[in-house]
Amino acid sequence: MAEFLAGIEHLALARWLKASFVAYPIVNALHIMSIGALLTSVVLMDLRICGAFRSLPQAAFVALLRRIALSAFAGALVTGSLLFSVKAGTYAAMPVFLAKMALILLAGVNFLAFMRLRRATGGDELAGGTALAVLSMLLWTSVLFAGRFIGFL
Repeated sequence: MAEFLAGIEHLALARWLKASFVAYPIVNALHIMSIGALLTSVVLMDLRICGAFRSLPQAAFVALLRRIALSAFAGALVTGSLLFSVKAGTYAAMPVFLAKMALILLAGVNFLAFMRLRRATGGDELAGGTALAVLSMLLWTSVLFAGRFIGFL
C-alpha cells in the first residue's frame, strides 16, 4: 500500500501541484468552495424535508438542491483527490482522514436510503424522511469538521 500511495505522490499532476506557487492554493480554494456549496445545499434541502420553507414546493426545491449538491460533491471529489495526491501517504495514515472518508461513505448510504424510500413511497412527505434528513445534516457537518482537523494535525 505504501508503494501505491508513493506512486500517487509521484504522479505528474501531484508534482506540479507541489511545485506551483499558485496551483495548490487555487485547488484548495476550489475545494472549500465546493464544500460550502455542498453543505449549504444539503442543509437547505434537509431543512425543507424536515418542514422548513413550507411555502416552497418540496419536490421542486429538493430536486434543484439535489442537483446543486451532486455537482458540488463532484467538485469536492475532484479537488479533494488533487489535494490528497500531494501527501497521499501522510493523509492515508491519519485516523481523522479515514474517519472523514467513512463519514462520506455513510452520508452516501444515507442519501441512497433516502432515494430508495422516496421511490418506494412516491410522495413529497416521506415517513422516515425527517430522520434521514437530520442524519444527513449531522453526517455532512461531521465531514466538514473532520476535514478541518486534517489541516491541523
